[in-house]
Amino acid sequence: MNDLDDFRAALRQPPDEPFAEPDLARIMADGTRLRRRRRVLTGTAGIAAAAAVVLVVVFAVQLRQPAPAPVAQPPSPQPALSTAAPAPHAEQPIGEVVGTGIRTSAGELVFYARALDLPELPGVRFGLVAGFRSGTSLQAVLVTNEFRGSDRSFGFHATDGGETLEGEVIPVFGYFAGPATKITTTVHGATVEAKLAKWTADPNVVIFWFNPDQVPDSASLTPLVAYDANGERLTK
Repeated sequence: MNDLDDFRAALRQPPDEPFAEPDLARIMADGTRLRRRRRVLTGTAGIAAAAAVVLVVVFAVQLRQPAPAPVAQPPSPQPALSTAAPAPHAEQPIGEVVGTGIRTSAGELVFYARALDLPELPGVRFGLVAGFRSGTSLQAVLVTNEFRGSDRSFGFHATDGGETLEGEVIPVFGYFAGPATKITTTVHGATVEAKLAKWTADPNVVIFWFNPDQVPDSASLTPLVAYDANGERLTK
């Protein structure tokens, strides 16, 4: 018998003490912890590597910057850009201006529609304006509009407000496309009904707003609910 035969015979001998059953649950748990830790470390390393690349790129860009040319004399000052506000233009509302009867130092709070022509919003042709009317002049304060789809698709659109702008309280407002005769919300468990006015340019569009004393901000609203003339819900 040679050395190789002796080695094989030794391998065939049973162990002095039997091996214990493997703890599969512990092995799997340890493996899971290791895998999770590897994921974290891999993410950290990736972030560090990305940061290093950014630093190298920034440093390279800085190195490529040409040295400033010597200045023989101070350059002449550039003319300052005008910061004056653009000349006021007369608002051209679409349809009639809706008066709310809410009067402030700026005039009566009103709502009206303004034409929109935005290439990125082909289905939106108007926005709703909250502003103030003093005499025959209109001052726009907040403009809101639908930002996807059609501005006259069934349902609520452009709900905004519930904040103080330019020192004046702008109530929560918006419009509903559909035969709504009543719009409500719930604030702190109490049902609150909105004021409504049909848009004269399209009677199927109803402008609504809430009394700011009852609905102080949009965060206090629950989902709005619209009802038709028969008291049936138009929205879920």
